[in-house]
Amino acid sequence: MAGSIADIRKNYSRKTLSESGVKANAIDQFSVWWQEALEAEIDEVNAMTLATSTTTGMPSARIVLLKDYSAEGFVFFTNYNSAKGKEMAENPNACLVFFWKELERQVKIVGTVTKVTAEASTAYFDSRPPDSRVGAHVSPQSEIIPNREWLDNRLAELQKQYEGKKVDRPAHWGGYIVKPELIEFWQGRPDRLHDRLQYTHNNDGSWKIDRIAP
Repeated sequence: MAGSIADIRKNYSRKTLSESGVKANAIDQFSVWWQEALEAEIDEVNAMTLATSTTTGMPSARIVLLKDYSAEGFVFFTNYNSAKGKEMAENPNACLVFFWKELERQVKIVGTVTKVTAEASTAYFDSRPPDSRVGAHVSPQSEIIPNREWLDNRLAELQKQYEGKKVDRPAHWGGYIVKPELIEFWQGRPDRLHDRLQYTHNNDGSWKIDRIAP
């Protein structure tokens, strides 16, 4: 069994990544790759791994969904009282990773996390489907619950409570923005000699580009 797992491999060969072919600004380069990922019709193209850590260094990671990005950073939404919310409150350093296997690409984003404004959180919350808005009230995310029936019963109860009424954003739910300090673009290449270009954000707002070994 273990041997069969070890034999799983893929030789990447779709594209190359060179210093002469990328944008000087990391966000502009992300936009190029983002557009190409959209055009490739990648399923859940906005899915990204969010890695966080406690103040003692215990790491944790999960998949979240990108909901916006700009020169300011990368935005996602969640429950502030969740495990990741508590970790980000303790330690505001985080890492995001996109893996677009169809393009043989990864993007790694390292930076600091802050909450978006209440107004931005409310605007996005109000755009969500009604059941998703109710769901934000239903789930005490990351807490231990008795069973699935407890969750289903609470959903039914709140759906009845909010029937015909506007579902307001709960105070414990909202957005975060990861302000990037480092962004790495990874392009798969043959024989595991991948292309990796690392952008480091300078104090003057420019980006330093380095090639790093695969």
